[in-house]
Amino acid sequence: MSAIDPAAAPAVVVRLLREAREAVDREMDRRLSVPAGGDAAARLVEAMRYAALAPGKRIRPALVLAACEAAGGRREDALAAAAAVEMLHSYTLVHDDLPAMDDDDLRRGRPTVHRAFDEATAILAGDGLLTAAFAAAAEASAAAVAVLAARSSEVLIGQALDLAGTRPESLAELERIHRAKTGALFAASAELGGISAGAGEESCARLAEYGMAIGTAFQYADDLDDGDFAALASEAARRRIELGHEAIRLAERLPSPGVLIELARWVSGL
Repeated sequence: MSAIDPAAAPAVVVRLLREAREAVDREMDRRLSVPAGGDAAARLVEAMRYAALAPGKRIRPALVLAACEAAGGRREDALAAAAAVEMLHSYTLVHDDLPAMDDDDLRRGRPTVHRAFDEATAILAGDGLLTAAFAAAAEASAAAVAVLAARSSEVLIGQALDLAGTRPESLAELERIHRAKTGALFAASAELGGISAGAGEESCARLAEYGMAIGTAFQYADDLDDGDFAALASEAARRRIELGHEAIRLAERLPSPGVLIELARWVSGL
């Protein structure tokens, strides 16, 4: 069984993921409409849709919506930000799968974009999704754009560290990569939820810390599923639990933390 199997998640998390997928996929479908004509422009958007609307947990946009509610807002106020996060995440996956990076043939149970289309189209599709992500964030607020830009830079650094070829020898070295490559976008997701709710600076900062904690725990769980970094597995398992407790402490200080607490328990294996 997967360490982060949605089927084994608490009922409230299962419902959140299902509802988030439905709402955010509708939002992305609207934003990524295929132009008429069936020409190269249409094929590019089809590749963008292939990536963004592929099967997946939608945990990052779900976090945007849950954080918005936890901070006292409404889900509909966070839809643009949630779509922005998922499109940006999809862009990172498209480029991560390219031959120059990880050279993967499969993603989410089907051929990667550069295999289903071609390498040049995949590069442009990733670029297009990144552009669409910032367009959606701009509709949310200037603050949302600033958060997404800052966290995107961290994600790029994490990818650079991962590609450097130096295998982490300590948990601290591994966590530096995990916090940048995975934790940063989770942190953005939670903070964007707070921004969408109109929460104050302190609450948004707390949400960003929460997102970083569960995002890093999520990556440790992913390592466990993939059998990566086996020499550090015992330390990583303990750290995953610590991060879960840390996330719960942060969530408990929010107005309506219920779903965020259950999400933290599921991701960290508590």
